[in-house]
Amino acid sequence: MQNIIDQAGLRDDRWQLLRVEPGETLPEIAEDQDVIVPVTHWLADHARLGARQGRTAVWLAADGDPAVLQSTFNLLPLIAIDFPSFTDGRGYSSARLLRERYSYAGELRAIGDVWHDHLQALWLVGFDSFEIKSGKPLPQDIQAARPFSEHYQASFRQPWPLFRRCINHG
Repeated sequence: MQNIIDQAGLRDDRWQLLRVEPGETLPEIAEDQDVIVPVTHWLADHARLGARQGRTAVWLAADGDPAVLQSTFNLLPLIAIDFPSFTDGRGYSSARLLRERYSYAGELRAIGDVWHDHLQALWLVGFDSFEIKSGKPLPQDIQAARPFSEHYQASFRQPWPLFRRCINHG
C-alpha cells in the first residue's frame, strides 16, 4: 500500500491505482474496492464503474485533456494526474484547468514521479494529495512541504498576487 500525503499528514492510501494501457482490459476488481482507473476506461464504461459498491476515480495522463471528464465530474470523488517524469510539468496545467476553468471540487491527487521538492508548487495549483515516488523522502505532513508563507504570484490557493494584496491592505 502506497503512502499518501494530504492535509491530515502521512497516511495509508485506500485507493488502488490500476495502471493499464488503452486497449487492455481492467483486472478483476473487488466490488467494494476503491479504484483509480485510466480515463479511457472510465469514458468507455462509466455507467458500470460508477455503479460499483466501491468508489471509482480516474487518472489522467500528462498529455490528457481534462475537458473529457467535464460531463462526469459529479461522479468522481478523486481525479489523479500522472507525472511520468520529474521534469514533466504538464500536470500542473491540467490541475489548474480542473480547478479554475472546470470548477472541479473533488480531491485532486498527483501521482507518478512526484518528489517532496514539488509539493508546494503542486499544492498552489490545486492538488490536495500526493503520492511520493518510492525511494524518495517522505515529509510527515503537508506543512513541511510548504516552507514559504507568502508568494508573489497568484495561484489557485491565492488568486491575488502579493502586490495586489499589499495595496488592498495598505
